[in-house]
Amino acid sequence: MAPHFTGPTNEADWLAELTAMQDAIAKLQISTVTPEYGADIDLDDEDLSASGDDFDDLFDEETGIDRVYSSDGLDGEIFDHRWLERKIDEYSARNGLGFKGGELHDKLLTILSSKDSDNALQSILLDILGFDDLELVSELIQHRREIVQSSQNKVQPGGGEDALLRLMTREQREEAQRLADWEHKTRPLGPKLSDPTANYPHIYRTHDAGNTLSAFGKKYALPMGSLDLDHKLYKEIIIPPNKVGVVRGNERLVPINEMDMLCQKTFKGYKSLNRMQSLVYPVAYKTNENMLICAPTGAGKTDTAMLTILHTIAMNCTPDPREDPKAEDFFCDKDEFKIIYVAPMKALAAEIVDKFKKRLSWMGIEVRELTGDMHLTKAEIVKTQIIVTTPEKWDVVTRKSTGDTELVHKVRLLILDEVHMLHDERGAVIESIVARTQRQVESTQSMIRIVGLSATLPNYVDVGEFLKVNPYAGLFYFDGSFRPVPLEQHFVGVRGKLGTRAANENLDRAAYEKVKDMVQAGHQVMVFVHSRKDTVKTAKMLYDMAQDEGLANLFDTSSHPNYDAARRDMERSKGRELRDLFKKGFGIHHAGMLRSDRNLMERVFSMGAINVLCCTATLAWGVNLPAAAVVIKGTQVYNAQKGGFNDLGILDVLQIFGRAGRPQFQEFGRGFIVTNEQKLAHYLTAVTQQIPIESRLVEKIVDNLNAEIALGTVTTIDEGVQWLGYSYLFVRWKKNPLAYGINWDELIDDPSLAGKRRELIILAARRLQSIQMIIFDERTESLSPKDVGRIASNYYILSNSIEIFNMLMKPNATEADVLKMLSVSGEFDNIQTRESDYHELWRLKDEFCPCDLPTPPPPKEKVVTAGSSKGHAQQSGPGSKGREQNAVSERGEISPHGKTNILLQSYISRANLEDFALVSDSAYVAQNAGRICRALFHMALNRRWGALCEVLLSMCKSIEKRQWSFQHPLGQFDLPVHIVHNMEVKESTSSIEALRDMEPGEISSLVRNSLMGPRIATLLEKFPTLTLDAEIAPLNRDVLKIKLFITPEFHWDDRIHGNSESYWIWAENSDTSEIYHSEYFILARKKLWDDHELNFTIPLSDPMPSQIYIRAISDRWLGAETVTPVSFQHLIRPDTEVLHTDLLNLQPLPITALKNPKLEAIYGSRFKFFNPMQTQIFHTLYHTANNVLLGSPTGSGKTIACELAMWWAFREKPGSKVVYIAPMKALVRERVKDWSARLTGPMGLKLVELTGDNTPDTRSIRDADIIITTPEKWDGISRSWQTRSYVRQVSLVIIDEIHLLGGDRGPILEIIVSRMNYIASQTNNPVRLMGMSTACANATDLANWLGVKKHGLYNFRHSVRPVPLETYIDGFAQQSGFCPLMQSMNRPAFLAIKSHSPNKPVIIFVASRRQTRLTAKDLINFCGMEDNPRRFLNLEEDELQVLLTKVHDDSLKESLQFGIGLHHAGLVESDRQIVEELFTFNKIQVLVATATLAWGVNLPAHLVIVKGTQFYDAKIEGYRDMDLTDVLQMLGRAGRPQFDTSGIACIFTQEAKKAYYKYFLHTGFPVESTLHKVVDDHLGAEIAAGTIKTKQDALDYLTWTFFFRRLHKNPTYYGLQIAADEQDTTAAQEEANQYMIQMVNTAVGELAKSGCVMAFNNGDVESTTLGRIASYYYLSHKTIRSLIAEAKKGATVEDALRWMSIATEYDELPVRHNEDLVNMELSRALPFGTDRFDVPLWDPHVKAYLLVQAYLGRVELPIPDYITDQNTVLDQTIRILQASIDALTELGHLSSVLILISLMQGIKQARWPTDSPLSMLPHISPQLEAAFPTFKGLVPADISRLAPPDFRKLAQKHDVRNPEILINAAKAMPNIEIKISQATAEKVVMTVERLNQPMNRDFKARTPLFPKSQTEGWFAIVGNTQTDEIYALKRVSWSSAGGQGGRGRKVEAKVTLELPPGLDETDATVWVVSDVYLGVERRLGVRLQTNQVVPGVWVEKPEMGTGSNGGEASGTVVKE
Repeated sequence: MAPHFTGPTNEADWLAELTAMQDAIAKLQISTVTPEYGADIDLDDEDLSASGDDFDDLFDEETGIDRVYSSDGLDGEIFDHRWLERKIDEYSARNGLGFKGGELHDKLLTILSSKDSDNALQSILLDILGFDDLELVSELIQHRREIVQSSQNKVQPGGGEDALLRLMTREQREEAQRLADWEHKTRPLGPKLSDPTANYPHIYRTHDAGNTLSAFGKKYALPMGSLDLDHKLYKEIIIPPNKVGVVRGNERLVPINEMDMLCQKTFKGYKSLNRMQSLVYPVAYKTNENMLICAPTGAGKTDTAMLTILHTIAMNCTPDPREDPKAEDFFCDKDEFKIIYVAPMKALAAEIVDKFKKRLSWMGIEVRELTGDMHLTKAEIVKTQIIVTTPEKWDVVTRKSTGDTELVHKVRLLILDEVHMLHDERGAVIESIVARTQRQVESTQSMIRIVGLSATLPNYVDVGEFLKVNPYAGLFYFDGSFRPVPLEQHFVGVRGKLGTRAANENLDRAAYEKVKDMVQAGHQVMVFVHSRKDTVKTAKMLYDMAQDEGLANLFDTSSHPNYDAARRDMERSKGRELRDLFKKGFGIHHAGMLRSDRNLMERVFSMGAINVLCCTATLAWGVNLPAAAVVIKGTQVYNAQKGGFNDLGILDVLQIFGRAGRPQFQEFGRGFIVTNEQKLAHYLTAVTQQIPIESRLVEKIVDNLNAEIALGTVTTIDEGVQWLGYSYLFVRWKKNPLAYGINWDELIDDPSLAGKRRELIILAARRLQSIQMIIFDERTESLSPKDVGRIASNYYILSNSIEIFNMLMKPNATEADVLKMLSVSGEFDNIQTRESDYHELWRLKDEFCPCDLPTPPPPKEKVVTAGSSKGHAQQSGPGSKGREQNAVSERGEISPHGKTNILLQSYISRANLEDFALVSDSAYVAQNAGRICRALFHMALNRRWGALCEVLLSMCKSIEKRQWSFQHPLGQFDLPVHIVHNMEVKESTSSIEALRDMEPGEISSLVRNSLMGPRIATLLEKFPTLTLDAEIAPLNRDVLKIKLFITPEFHWDDRIHGNSESYWIWAENSDTSEIYHSEYFILARKKLWDDHELNFTIPLSDPMPSQIYIRAISDRWLGAETVTPVSFQHLIRPDTEVLHTDLLNLQPLPITALKNPKLEAIYGSRFKFFNPMQTQIFHTLYHTANNVLLGSPTGSGKTIACELAMWWAFREKPGSKVVYIAPMKALVRERVKDWSARLTGPMGLKLVELTGDNTPDTRSIRDADIIITTPEKWDGISRSWQTRSYVRQVSLVIIDEIHLLGGDRGPILEIIVSRMNYIASQTNNPVRLMGMSTACANATDLANWLGVKKHGLYNFRHSVRPVPLETYIDGFAQQSGFCPLMQSMNRPAFLAIKSHSPNKPVIIFVASRRQTRLTAKDLINFCGMEDNPRRFLNLEEDELQVLLTKVHDDSLKESLQFGIGLHHAGLVESDRQIVEELFTFNKIQVLVATATLAWGVNLPAHLVIVKGTQFYDAKIEGYRDMDLTDVLQMLGRAGRPQFDTSGIACIFTQEAKKAYYKYFLHTGFPVESTLHKVVDDHLGAEIAAGTIKTKQDALDYLTWTFFFRRLHKNPTYYGLQIAADEQDTTAAQEEANQYMIQMVNTAVGELAKSGCVMAFNNGDVESTTLGRIASYYYLSHKTIRSLIAEAKKGATVEDALRWMSIATEYDELPVRHNEDLVNMELSRALPFGTDRFDVPLWDPHVKAYLLVQAYLGRVELPIPDYITDQNTVLDQTIRILQASIDALTELGHLSSVLILISLMQGIKQARWPTDSPLSMLPHISPQLEAAFPTFKGLVPADISRLAPPDFRKLAQKHDVRNPEILINAAKAMPNIEIKISQATAEKVVMTVERLNQPMNRDFKARTPLFPKSQTEGWFAIVGNTQTDEIYALKRVSWSSAGGQGGRGRKVEAKVTLELPPGLDETDATVWVVSDVYLGVERRLGVRLQTNQVVPGVWVEKPEMGTGSNGGEASGTVVKE
């Protein structure tokens, strides 16, 4: 039957018609615009009856005429105002703009008319129109003049236009009407009628597949040569195969040898690319365009994917192979990219991995599979470049806001294979992946290329639009002619009503006949069926029918050459049915089989050892296994969700047909589809004229929206609407609205369908809210995730399942309840019970199910038809009765849920299943149950149900380990079953603890196996249990702090434990099992033996349980559980009566109340009245001597208050001193800066700063009126108060932030206050104390301790702020690490800025410097998605560029461009100042800072965000909670008094900590002492000072402390155990006394052990010299202890360095994550490695050791943090070395003391002690001696005598431009002379004179790299080099003023050294050694005689290598 067309029948007619049209157009002479070709031809619907596809034939690349008309009439286009209007209409419709085209039209015209250059225009237009419309932008610029002129000539609308029409000629009027008509006709049609595909360059279609269907329903017949056959049982239509396409004249195949070497090596063995690949190659390999490649199965799409992969690899290769094609050696930076290949099925993923691995192995590119079967560790992911995964798995990875961000951010290429799966129910997953990727591309501005591969699709343009493919570059369509083997299609429709028995029999018969015909013709056949069970059934049916026909040998393949090999392989298979079927010549294949069996079947079939393979569609999608013919048997597919049958999808049919035909064997393949007669027409039309694929997102919208909300990418309905705009659903809504229930009118009124999208999102959000997965605020339209929603998203749980769990979860559920809950989960809805399952299920239930299913005995004859399960599937959704039905009904039927339950229990019990279908069901159940059970565990944890958590965690492990919790835990090791059983039966050995108590011999006899005892004993040692110890400390009546010490009780074995073991730790109520607190604890291998400590708080409420349980349960091991009960028997809850001072309503006090004109002038410039708080306390501070405690919030004006007290002191006690103590250097600096500028000048006061960074000389301190200092510094100075008069002159001590008493440095504050009170009592000179803090909970105790009377205590509430504060506390779900948690807070932080402070300044506080960078980076990404990416910047571009040149830090440079500043201690000072200035003047809006900013710099903001309340603490090598005081200080920065009426603070913390912060921010934090932990050092100092002489003195001294007061108030906190009912009795008093005595005894004992104190039996205590050294240098006694333990004679520089580094003072040096790796690299580059340290590389002491070495060698440090850390280390070095020198002098080790001094010289000069002295000169390196032999052996004394020519020579060699620098530096070096006037056995007296004048008055030494300035000092030493003994050492400094003021005066010092007895007639050496300059020393030999007055002296020869030099003028005897 010939095809019948109504249109033109051949090309000649068409061409004639075209010519006629062109003539007609030419006659029209339309001047204004040339309409598109054919637009004005008056055609009616009949003429249009051929679909758009018919026209394509002529305009196709294959026809050869395409070039003439391909531009579609654009060549003659006129660019005028009409063209512009038309383009704007198209643009508006395409982008769904809210505003009308008119606005855009005017805007564009204005821009085009401007005088800007084309380049400037380009960027403006791109900003407006976007990069997608680059073409439009270039046209606008190109035709700018014509458009503007045309618009100026345009007639104004209105009356004038009509008049003009009337004035036109007839021709002009006709032309105008014709144009109007043309505009009317070219209005956009419905998408079905407009087919734009013909214009795209890469569409390759020879003709359409036969049977086409027009838009108006006109049918056309089948292609030429089609046959229509009628059989008795069925009707058959045969469509002949197409011709295979050939390479055309204008095409060529790309030879491999023409490609670059990267491609050549990868495509080894290929001669050329095939036709399709050659056409794709230029775009795939040479551009970064997104692509969609539609081609038939077998056309070679995988190789085109390889081309895109090679492009990505090439971008990361050096040299780039595309630029240097001949290069063969590439360096590939494999860490810079990841490629994700998403394959629809696991089977296909495995095949792809295999293929890519082989291809890319030569480059070392790692390809790995990441699917449900194959998990990857984090380390594996890092090492892998190409990850092949399934859509669901990649969806899970990208869903997590944090976990795998490292992976997600490195993705450069995303390949989606079989993208036409969009139509499938899994299509929604692909839509969400693509939408997420595209949003990531937009937000991060990173380039992720998306490549889609698919079968031939009719609406490929839509899919291309969805993938953001440029249709002119990346859209490729290849029709059937590109199939390697053409396809003959057979459509068979069997007679009989659908679903009847007759129809089913006919179906079987027809299928059999087709299979028989093929097999008899010698072909292999694949028979596709639609359920796993059917594979076996069909194989048996075909065999039985052949036997019935007497064709028993039809399928026999035993004669095949490969048969024997195949048989051997088959015999090893575990599947009985597989083996049986193989013997009959059949194979089966489906996803439920074991992977090994699937691989085996594929191999056997490809070998030809079987002829028929019965399989499911998985094989067509997942495995490239072709056959000569494929038969689709039946087209009815069961849908579990609908509980009925669906038609097989068209894409499935095409995919299956794609498997027909093997290129090397057949010239064409055959595809049979056997369906019902009623369905024949449907498949015939659908396969030959494909139907567009539609979106399935609506069905899954609820779960997908939840995933986006949990991820944080959708936080409002509007964002949800925007998200939908990225979906394929949105593309199809616009093209085919009717299919989705949208009218055309709706689309016309709302082209962007925003209303429809909004409606869908709101419906989904309401559904999610109803099942408690999100919080949806209908008023503000905000969407916030709840924990349940997050859990569902992370574990991929359906919302329906969550609804069921919400109903079924009970706090005290048992294992049986949990199994029931798991089995009714929505994930198992497609598990059905089949007849054949029953017997086996009953057997499994009886033998392998320990948890009961309520059932009567099994029925004898009863069978259940397949239909009976249908009833369940059609139940009314979750929660209906069906969910609650018994697993086994009264009739003995097993419901689908019952089956799931039995299979799961059998799986755990390791049952062997016989039924093949049950094996696959069991695998499916087990795979999903583990995941669902984990989700349930997290839900239970979220609800704080302890008992249920235990059951669920145990069930998770049971599923993973396939072992029940009641079985013996050792069963988890590889032990024989009978051995484990022997241990189980005896109750005494059923636990690990019991077995651990036994000897190996006992265990051997127990298990009756002598070899097993030792092995079991070894395994017991490796079983990962923990022991827990808990300490409790009540913070107040309602909050208990718990400190948990965790100790591993096992030996680590890498094979068993891997790199880490994880545990769940929770505290639960012993009565109700309610969980108070839980956390996930990871025990890392490398930290196994460290101290593990967890700190957390739990609420206390009445009635209180008698005890709580703390559980530690392994996350992986059954039976590895520890429970520790914590008794509350001795818990005394302190009464917390929070005393607040009310703010009185007083008239504000004017500043005239000061009655001091100078003070009024100081304050008058800032304010005229004191604020309400200052007014209330003014009298007490300014007019009384009362001690004061002032508690009020940060920013309330406390500084002015303490100034009032200061003025009182200067007025009432003139000449006295005021000490201001601030806890941090930053605060000290801020106060110094403020008071120096404001107060000192006008008031004529002197102020001095005393910190570690700044130590002025004694005279400056003596003269100062105000001393601003830190606690440590003042403690150190006031220890020697008897000898320091200025300490005794103090009249007022102001302690700022006194609430920090509870912190690490609190004990120092306690000691200072106690000492000042003690000094006052000793000198009868009262000292006024003023403490300032935030409002605290136990202010009364603090006040009593400070000696504050009633009128001095002011404790104002947090609300007493000049600017009221709103505080928001947001809880975040626990993440798997600190960085992921921080990252999950970044988007909420951005949204908080947008909602609370869109234009006002914002400070974000973070925990570390690294976090400042990461947070800023994410904020920049979020800005990138905004209309104005630079919304936070208020700077002109020029101004910004100038600023950026001054900034040093790269991260800061980047962030400043977006108005975001960084602030942390790692920035150089200039950068910090720039940032502070920009922020202060509102040039940048956002500042991301570390906590130091809260304390140190007064920069207020409108909004403060505390992003995370944890920080990394090196001591515990983990994260710790910030002190509440730090958080309060940060909040204090919110609200700017001069600008804001309110401030806003947001605290982001973990969900578990939310209640804690809420409680304490409201009530105030109680201050507790920590003195009891460090009392020994403080007692040591007081003993050294002589304040304490006996232990009783020590007890009395401690009663002055705050600790003593709190001990009685809150005994449990301090570990004092008193029964609750005895708290105020004498017994309790006695207990407290004993506690104190014990504390003093322990402290004295520790001090004695360190050699710092001598304790006598009568209770007296006395300090030793070592004790005085420790106290004087403010060192811990433990530092002295470790030094004395290590000290020896003859130490080396390495020894000295190590002694210094092990000082306790370095315990606090911060060690951050992964710094052990940095340390390892550093240690390799330094002279002394870390081998001699027996501690790991992440130890702070090792770091200190390396940093000092790096400093000495002037090695550049690898990271900025190390520079700051190095300064911290150097801060302490001099103090430690000075103390070490004194301590070793005490021990008498001369050589070691000299080495220590030389090390000190080296540290001050930043040179190694062994370096040449010349290296101290600027720009001179230590390698000098090798370069200049003349300078070899030069000593410092010679340097100052070098002649200028020598310096010029030096300068020239070292590129020093000005030799004067060297000459001046050399002059500054001291040259000294010693004169000894007396040397007896008792003492040596000498004069040291400096022969050259110093360069400055203060004798400041030249130490260019040392962080603090140093004064020149000397050591005078007497010792004996023969015996290596030191007799005396004294420090010497110059007394005369040097420098310019003292020119000509002698600079000298007289020194007397007292010697120990017994040195008569000893030959000794006297040294004077510099403490600053390398090798600068003088030494003289001297004989110590009894009565000698005038000594004989001689020059000592220096020992080799010491670098010292002898005296020059002292070689003679000195006579008087």
